[in-house]
Amino acid sequence: MRQLEADLGTKLDWLAVNHFNTGHPHVHVIVNGRDDLGEDLVINGDYLAGGIRERASELATLELGPVTEIEQRRKLTAEIDQDRFTRIDRAILNEVAEDGRLDLRHAPDDLRGQEDRTLRIRRLGKLEKMGLATEQSPGVWELSDRLAPTLREMGERGDIVRTMQKAMRTEGHDRDPMSFQIHDAAPATPIVGRVIDKHLTDELGENLTLVIDGIDGCTHHVSGVDQAKAADARIGSVIEIGATDAGPRPADRAIVGIAEDGIYRPSRHLEQARFDGRVPGGDYEGFVDAHVRRLEALRRAGIVERIDADQWRIPQDFEARVAAHDAGQVRQLNIRVLSTLDLEKQIGSDGATWLDRRLVGRGPSDIAPAGFGQEVSQAMDRRRERLIEQGDATRQQNGRVLYRRDLLSMLEAREVARAGAELAATKPMPFRAAGDGETVSGNFTGTVQLTRGKFAIVEKSHEFTLVPWRPVIDRQLGKEVTGIVQGGSVSWQMGRQRGLGL
Repeated sequence: MRQLEADLGTKLDWLAVNHFNTGHPHVHVIVNGRDDLGEDLVINGDYLAGGIRERASELATLELGPVTEIEQRRKLTAEIDQDRFTRIDRAILNEVAEDGRLDLRHAPDDLRGQEDRTLRIRRLGKLEKMGLATEQSPGVWELSDRLAPTLREMGERGDIVRTMQKAMRTEGHDRDPMSFQIHDAAPATPIVGRVIDKHLTDELGENLTLVIDGIDGCTHHVSGVDQAKAADARIGSVIEIGATDAGPRPADRAIVGIAEDGIYRPSRHLEQARFDGRVPGGDYEGFVDAHVRRLEALRRAGIVERIDADQWRIPQDFEARVAAHDAGQVRQLNIRVLSTLDLEKQIGSDGATWLDRRLVGRGPSDIAPAGFGQEVSQAMDRRRERLIEQGDATRQQNGRVLYRRDLLSMLEAREVARAGAELAATKPMPFRAAGDGETVSGNFTGTVQLTRGKFAIVEKSHEFTLVPWRPVIDRQLGKEVTGIVQGGSVSWQMGRQRGLGL
């Protein structure tokens, strides 16, 4: 960067960061667009395209010494059998004639040219085995149109495999690369497993990549994950990741319900929303605007027609066409955190764990006898023995294990009581557990992480309780909330809005 400053004749305001989130560690440099006088920083296009690289090459040569001819040949020879786009491939494509053929029948007179021709012929032999090149006649080759993109895709896959292997070794696991599965979109069959790695997919930092050690015995690489959806999926968490259910959207059903004679009017919808009084936060205009934005997207798809600012034409087969449209879109990823605890902590937990839900489940087992699936099976055996020791399960003479009918709810209540007692020791008020069907009200003062997930702390003047948390109450921190406990969940009612249930 000092050399760049000398070349450009100005001090530069810059930052650099080392990245190790791809198969090739690299450095990003961010430069402020102003020079030392505060004017626009103008850099010649040729200098950006090649000058910076040349300066870096010169400095690397000063630091490491020049690359010898022998070393250069050794590196090129090593590229002959590589399953990626190489420098030899680039040279081959540069020499292809307009008819798409490469003529290597005549050997050059100089030794360097002969060596280059030998490298090309040996590389073409490799490409022929891959189905990317064909020798039409001795020394005359025809190259596939898919040569460059295919080799680049293979190179990217190789980088991904190396990244997955590195992540597995870092966590102390060893998996057969043949079990690696790479997903470019939401998997058709949901994946259940342990999060091994979580890193940026792209350099813009908008999406994440997850490496999942699955109970199916495979290791999965899933890219393009929304950061917001993966916020709670920490390293070691057990998650389920799959495609979002493409069922009918509530907004579409609302549009059909409000439409009269095939015409939807936002003003009519706004009146109805205010009359019903069931909009979270009382933002009725924003609620209706969300439906209008949905209609705008469907208008671009040719499904609805905008007549004017307050009229939209809705076709009779609206729902069927919308369903077909949504089904044709790229599947969105859906992530559900099954447990924030690793297997070892679940075995000794006093709460209802993911292992417990697997134990009492009656469905067919999808656990493979290898990889993480084998670890889960062993953990389930240990958890089963612990439940028997605690008297929460019994083993019959025939070896079958029977669990308490209310095992999960009992374990959860036991953990809530324990956590409540620990919190009570730090508060000037006692803890009281909330019963099913009870209305809970008070100030939402914080959360506590339990085995099942987050629980909200709701305080009154003389006592406090713990109830399941949901994201909808985050904005109510420090405020009064009201909710009804129902079957292990809570129907929250914020503020004084009439009939609001979330």
